[in-house]
Amino acid sequence: MIFSRACIKAHRVHTLALVLLVSPALAKAQGRGRGPAGPPPTPKAAAPVDLIGYWVSIVTEDWRWRMVTPAKGDYASVPLNAEGRKVADAWDAAKDEAAGEQCKAYGAAGLMRLPGRVHIYWESDTALRVDTDAGTQNRTFLFGAPTGTATAPLWQGVSIADWETMPSGRGILGAPDGGVPSGALKVVTTHLRPGYLRKNGVPYSENTILTEYYNVTKEPNGDQWLIVTTIVNDPKYLNQPFITSTHFKKEPGDAKWNPTPCSSR
Repeated sequence: MIFSRACIKAHRVHTLALVLLVSPALAKAQGRGRGPAGPPPTPKAAAPVDLIGYWVSIVTEDWRWRMVTPAKGDYASVPLNAEGRKVADAWDAAKDEAAGEQCKAYGAAGLMRLPGRVHIYWESDTALRVDTDAGTQNRTFLFGAPTGTATAPLWQGVSIADWETMPSGRGILGAPDGGVPSGALKVVTTHLRPGYLRKNGVPYSENTILTEYYNVTKEPNGDQWLIVTTIVNDPKYLNQPFITSTHFKKEPGDAKWNPTPCSSR
């Protein structure tokens, strides 16, 4: 069958009109049932790893610097510069006690290395709380920018948290292959009051930026471990970042929770 040019042109016009007529209805039908997009989940609801519970530190490394107060001048493995060594060599526990600064070793940059227990729980949908029985310290990890004016320097500073979703194998130390474990909690702390990285006066300054990664692993026997990778950047007293990895084992409850005050010795 042979069609004239006029017939072909009319057919094209009719087809175009049909497409224009049907497309809006099709688009509306495709969107039907989805409903409006809801709000994003809260940090608590979006948590990719469960940090909640009581955890006890397992000291398998750096025993001589963590389980007892090291001797004055023993700052091995800490990358102190000349000014940092000068401050450490001048440490005087009695002087700290007289000044009411027994908590200098319990600030955020050194707290997680102290032996003891931590209790982690959600204070709200956007704030994670960490309490320690060593020194009875309290840390709050805020998801999102803090509200209000900047605070004065504090032992625990101001901590901003976020869930780290970077694929394993990229980033800094923390995972078995050297990368950031997927799902780790990243915490950056500033506004710190000057304190000690170790109880024998190894210093960190008010300029310190503390970065931490919290991750949980589970063994075949059911044991759960909390791994805290800590990076201390202090341009005043350190030649380079001071990196440690601290391990905690989960406990069934608070039966062994034993709050103790700060001690300078």
